[in-house]
Amino acid sequence: LAAGLWPAVGFVAFAGGAFYLFDGTLARATGRVSKLGAFMDSVFDRWGEAIVYLGIIAGLIGNPYGHTQLLSAMAVLAAAVMSAAFMVSYTRAKSEGLGFSAGTGMAEVGVMPREARLVVLSVGLVLGGILGVGYPIQYGGDAAPHPGTVVLALALGVIAILATVTVIQRIVVVRRQAAIQSSGAPAAAASPSKESR
Repeated sequence: LAAGLWPAVGFVAFAGGAFYLFDGTLARATGRVSKLGAFMDSVFDRWGEAIVYLGIIAGLIGNPYGHTQLLSAMAVLAAAVMSAAFMVSYTRAKSEGLGFSAGTGMAEVGVMPREARLVVLSVGLVLGGILGVGYPIQYGGDAAPHPGTVVLALALGVIAILATVTVIQRIVVVRRQAAIQSSGAPAAAASPSKESR
């Protein structure tokens, strides 16, 4: 991304994410499910996600085409998106580690799991790259951000807001389950899910 290859990175991120969607299913179909595999899958998923967001930040900060205030603000937004995305995963991992939402029930909670983040981010990177991220358009004597910059900013904004909403939704679910456990009533069974989020 620092080299300005926004569409290519969008396609690669989407292709890599597509493999993520099927790796758990493939492991179950071939009888190769293991705790180590699940652990490694989660670790590499987070690493992959971090690399993409850090690339976005580097690409925005290193963009040679002016609008430095806008691009700097977008870099901060990309960092906020990375934080929100990690919190979505962390709330699931921590809640399940403490015995809430046993199984994969927490994966079903929220409006912006990893699959949704992947689609929104990939579309933002591809369309933003095609339309041009950071390249100024001259209107008379003034320059305006290229439409691609706006598209990428919108994609990052949607992820930031909805990932934060997802974290809040998961906190609410854990709070309800904690109240049920405290009262001694049996907690509702967690709904099954095919993939981790």
